[in-house]
Amino acid sequence: MATVRAAAQNLKLTNVSEFTTSCNFCSCGCGMIAAVREGKLITMEGDYDHIVNRGSLCVKGISMFATHTSPNRLMTPKRRAPGSDKWEDISWDQAVDLVAQKIRKTRDATWIATEKVGEKDVAVNRTDAMAFLGGAQNTNEECYLFQKAARLLGLAYVEHQARL
Repeated sequence: MATVRAAAQNLKLTNVSEFTTSCNFCSCGCGMIAAVREGKLITMEGDYDHIVNRGSLCVKGISMFATHTSPNRLMTPKRRAPGSDKWEDISWDQAVDLVAQKIRKTRDATWIATEKVGEKDVAVNRTDAMAFLGGAQNTNEECYLFQKAARLLGLAYVEHQARL
């Protein structure tokens, strides 16, 4: 057994964990298998057991590995301050705070509480200044939660990538 283990150390699948995921390029939702060793993505391929693509991938799906491992891939949020010509790295907490502040400011500035229908004012409680777009990599359950969150914010324009 020791000889077998020693010989297997050089095999490409030694100490590899495989995870199923879905392609995020279009609305098809093709299944993929990601192989990870020591926290690093080493390969991605089509999932032969997935009902949508049965292991095949289009040219965009095939490029997922190159997109993930690209040295040009951003790994931290960046912000360009108003009037600045340079991007600066910020923390994830700062990015979340900035987005939340902008959503709140836009929502408050553009809130429509009522609309006139005929002679009567009708409560509408919405904003037309923002929209929400769901993505193909989201599950039905995630899309349901996103729909609820968008409606709680008062967004009237809620769409999904699969319909575009």
